[in-house]
Amino acid sequence: MDRRTFFTAATALVGAPPFITEAQPVKVPRIGFLSNADPTTGASQLEAFRRGLRELGWIDGQTFIMEYRWAEGRPERLPGLVADLVRAKVDVIVLSGPLAIAAAQNETKTIPVVFVLLVDPVTMGFVPSLARPGGNMTGLASHFEELITKQLQLLKEALPGLSRVALLRHSEVTSSILTAAESAARSLGLVARTLTVTRESEFESAFKAARNDRLGAMHVLPSPYLGAQRARLIALAAQYRLPAFYEFKIFVQDGGLMSYGPSVDDLYGRSASYVNRILKGANPGDLAIERPARFELVINLKTANALGLTIPKAVLLRADHVIQ
Repeated sequence: MDRRTFFTAATALVGAPPFITEAQPVKVPRIGFLSNADPTTGASQLEAFRRGLRELGWIDGQTFIMEYRWAEGRPERLPGLVADLVRAKVDVIVLSGPLAIAAAQNETKTIPVVFVLLVDPVTMGFVPSLARPGGNMTGLASHFEELITKQLQLLKEALPGLSRVALLRHSEVTSSILTAAESAARSLGLVARTLTVTRESEFESAFKAARNDRLGAMHVLPSPYLGAQRARLIALAAQYRLPAFYEFKIFVQDGGLMSYGPSVDDLYGRSASYVNRILKGANPGDLAIERPARFELVINLKTANALGLTIPKAVLLRADHVIQ
């Protein structure tokens, strides 16, 4: 090899890219978890969601990072909390309730959103179709409008002679829920009085009004806000000796009288499947919105005894869980 050929070859080798390159760091996805409650009252839903992720092979702090935001029973905080998650550049947001969904719709059209909702999202205008929701939102949705008649029927069977019932409604609850509840009450021959509250300071006035109007029971209409404030509602029901019916088992576990509805923990657990698929590349708009897989009747006999009530045996035999 002459000198010219040697220097040409050496120069080519120096300018060539190295055979071994550094591995690019793997991006760890960030999941935004927005709760209407606080870390204590929302603990079971969060654990159900995290358990669902673990079962799908996701490890918190290793294969994903969770960003937590808590509204602490203050719905006015939701838009700011959603905006905060968007600024944190999360890869997907998990949330529940119409107000949180509306806040997410206003804040982002690109970040996938997985929701847990108690009413029909099509009727609410959040998505055009359950089968193909389109856009950046999907999740799980119960249909309260189809449940309320069954709930009031169970309440009437548990309290023979019941003729007048209070419907406790938070101001955020949609008109479709209230209309369905009032219509169901009429169909069962019940006189219903709607009591609307906006903040926790109004709860006691509602219970006083129910007692003064000689209403025989209270049905608490589903609301993320009322769920976050359930301890106060249960305490007031005991104080005013008013039988109260709820949608979720967690109310009865905490001392409420009766509930019938989907398992909210199950809904949150199943929402992990949506997050899993989205993080693996699925388009949320292509993922069909699912309905609850099961419903459960729960009765707290300890609470019934404290109220001086005898729940008919036929109702107890139909219960999925009886707390003694």
